[in-house]
Amino acid sequence: MANETQGSPRDEASLVGHSPGTSSQSQPSSPKPVRLVQDLPDGLVQAGWEKCWSRREARPYYFNRFTNQSLWEVPILGQHDVISDPLGLNAAPLPPDAGPADSPADKPAEKPGKRRLSEEIQPAGNGVKKPKVDAPGPPAQPVPGSPAVPAAPGPPTPKGWSAAPEDKQQAALLRPTEVYWDLDIPTNAVIRQRGPAEALPPHPEVELLRSQLILKLRQHYRELCQQREGIEPPRESFNRWMLERKVVDKGTDPLLPSDCEPVVSPSMFREIMNDIPIRLSRIKFREEAKRLLFKYAEAAKRLIESRRASPDSRKVVKWNVEDTFSWLRKDSSASKEDYMDRLEHLRKQCGPHVSAAAKDSVEGICSKIYHISLEYVKRIRERHLAILKENDISEEVEAGEVEERLVYCYPVRLAVPSPPLPGVELHMESHVACVVRYKGEVVRVSRSYFSKLWLLYRYSCVDDSAFERFLPRVWCLLRRYQMMFGVGLYEGTGLQGALPVAVFEALHRLFGVSFECFASPLNCYFRQYCSAFPDTDGYFGSRGPCLDFSPLSGSFEANPPFCEELMDAMVSHFESLLEGSPEPLSFIVFIPEWREPPTPALTRMERSRFKRHQLILPAFDHEYRSGSQHICKKEEMHYKAVHNTAVLFLQNEAGFAKWEPTPGRVEELSAAYQRAAPRAKDRDQSTSRDVASA
Repeated sequence: MANETQGSPRDEASLVGHSPGTSSQSQPSSPKPVRLVQDLPDGLVQAGWEKCWSRREARPYYFNRFTNQSLWEVPILGQHDVISDPLGLNAAPLPPDAGPADSPADKPAEKPGKRRLSEEIQPAGNGVKKPKVDAPGPPAQPVPGSPAVPAAPGPPTPKGWSAAPEDKQQAALLRPTEVYWDLDIPTNAVIRQRGPAEALPPHPEVELLRSQLILKLRQHYRELCQQREGIEPPRESFNRWMLERKVVDKGTDPLLPSDCEPVVSPSMFREIMNDIPIRLSRIKFREEAKRLLFKYAEAAKRLIESRRASPDSRKVVKWNVEDTFSWLRKDSSASKEDYMDRLEHLRKQCGPHVSAAAKDSVEGICSKIYHISLEYVKRIRERHLAILKENDISEEVEAGEVEERLVYCYPVRLAVPSPPLPGVELHMESHVACVVRYKGEVVRVSRSYFSKLWLLYRYSCVDDSAFERFLPRVWCLLRRYQMMFGVGLYEGTGLQGALPVAVFEALHRLFGVSFECFASPLNCYFRQYCSAFPDTDGYFGSRGPCLDFSPLSGSFEANPPFCEELMDAMVSHFESLLEGSPEPLSFIVFIPEWREPPTPALTRMERSRFKRHQLILPAFDHEYRSGSQHICKKEEMHYKAVHNTAVLFLQNEAGFAKWEPTPGRVEELSAAYQRAAPRAKDRDQSTSRDVASA
């Protein structure tokens, strides 16, 4: 991370202040053992290790601020399984009559006892380097002064589970059959230290109410489209409405918008208008084209007659519709192309007049949905505050002073403490699926992804060392994403799609990528990522929403949901970060290459002075991982992209010098897509053979 700042080189240690002896700012505010001059390798320092002095033993030892582990010998990077605590720092106090021989350092090495359940978990699968579950690896927040992850007093298994390795059923539950992530990779993202987030902690009762209300809101939207415009809601339009609203929303609810300007959503308005007077679909056959032309003409005439419109508009629409009907009656030998040309002509002639007549009605739909959402947010917050009040927890927490220094990024922490959470049931639905149930409401997740959530929770959560709140928080997280995207069959899966594993491997190896700007605990590859919901996702490693995340250094992958307003806001955010940081900063962005009409985000990035390279991946020649990967079948895990994908490298000068997209690196990245396709094909063939043999 060496580069020029104000005319003088700065190394990585000076940037993030790893060494406790480098400056007064890096000293912890709470009393700590005496720190010695650090002569450890950079890798150990980044993993949280410090060299300290033991007054009791009068000799140095090594302490990890993130895992609370302590060793007499120099730790080995990557080896995190500590069977015992040599200093006895986490053991019970010594009895008064205990002599020096009782010191853990003087005891002979004991034979290791029972192994933890997590030591039995050996993920297998697709060539990704896979960690053992109880090996946390380099911590996700190797930063001085960031919240440390306390060592659990016992095996961190969900409440009520046995930690004995002989419990085969539980060991099998947490053993992924195939892994699509690598949680061992440490972050290289540097941020300014920040205070806890003000979001209220999740609670199953609140999440249940929120899910019921959002289902009602979706139903209201459907009824308004049918009654006022005679159309079904445009596919994914409600999901993109929530994404677009969150770009400008200043409200308190993590999901539903409540404080937006303007009230009328540009995204929802645009998508409804595109389907008026009817929804146009892809045409394959001649008869389909003929039927669609007739339906469009009939719908345009009906709409212009039932709405307030100027005499000129009525005249133009009626004349073109009658002309179309006359042509349909006379020309029975027209080809598919003839019908399509006639439809395009009719749309150009009638479209502006039809849109003008429907404008007020469509704006009314958008406004109505927003104001219903506003009322629902009030009800949700009242219920949430009532639960906190019942447990004597105040929503107003005094903000402590945040030390002004640079640190490696760490997961979101909430300022308001969590109230006691109700019990949640866990059931094994089959040999591959888990069911998490609260008050009869079920959410499903595969065993592999349940294991992933278990890992992320262990790495990131700091207030639940006994895992007593793990299942309630998993239910809240799964329910939140189910309500946001998973209502209809395959609905929302494209908005949560992820890159293939081989591509992530190449991004990390070639360009130092260790962080995802748009992900979730369910589809992330790295354990450091930004996601939409800091309240539910922070316990599982999220750094918060991307537009609120301001790194000063690091290499990032960005594959945003395909919402035009969100992508445009992303470009503005990235350019602002690249403009303001002298440290190495790189964003590799994957977005669809939409040219007709052109996407503003793509156009802006292609003209940006920070663009270093652009790569186009042809349609149907590359694939994505499904947004429902945590519940879908293996054969549905990957799908072909139906559009070109543009890959753009946005880097400042220092980032370009460190992670330059050279021709060789870009070629290797393209080859990673070719490796991903055969790998998916092999998995599908293997699944077919297993089914046939069964």
